Amino acid sequence: MPVRLDAIDRRILRALQRDGRIQNNELAAEVGLSPSPCLRRVRLLEEAGVIERYVAVLDGARIGVGLTVFARVWFKTQDAEQTQKFAEIVRQFPEVVECYLTTGDCDALLRIVTADLNTYWRFQADHLTRIPSVQSVKTDVPMETLKRSFELPIP
Repeated sequence: MPVRLDAIDRRILRALQRDGRIQNNELAAEVGLSPSPCLRRVRLLEEAGVIERYVAVLDGARIGVGLTVFARVWFKTQDAEQTQKFAEIVRQFPEVVECYLTTGDCDALLRIVTADLNTYWRFQADHLTRIPSVQSVKTDVPMETLKRSFELPIP
């Protein structure tokens, strides 16, 4: 169930999405509060699970994982046990940075990061296609990133 947010909560969340390391004094000034009430609101948003965690966004190319691919996965069967086993295995692969069960053409959509196409091909052959519930995998390789954001739209 969504948490009820007021205008100040929304401003806090927008600011924190832009810069999770913003100092509380700076955040308070930006959203129009004094530091203590601002910090209290941030803590309440954290306790409510609205703010899950704080992370650093890395440049994959600078650390040797500059290739992003999208793998569409079809299962042999779609029963709950096989789907659960697939999820457990996929969660173990650091290369899989996002995984969604889907409706429509495929059963799962994965965003995978690796060093290059050859490294991905080895990952697919050695790991992804060896998951017992996987029937087939089709890979889409993006040619250019037009937008990449981690900020959610806050109504």
